[in-house]
Amino acid sequence: MTAAQFELLEPASAEELLRARFEALSERGCPLGDALVIASHVEVDIIDAVGLLDRGCPPDLVLPTLA
Repeated sequence: MTAAQFELLEPASAEELLRARFEALSERGCPLGDALVIASHVEVDIIDAVGLLDRGCPPDLVLPTLA
């Protein structure tokens, strides 16, 4: 999803999307601060981010790897 597409979402839908992304990351042990940052980068595919974490990628390297 692009930032422009995200901005077109209704506030409730945007909140739900960010919450789901955050929860997917935090459930995999991602520190809350890192999970918040990664979740807010809606241009980063959450499936790819979760996959990296599942394969042992340090959370602080997820964004540099995918961005």
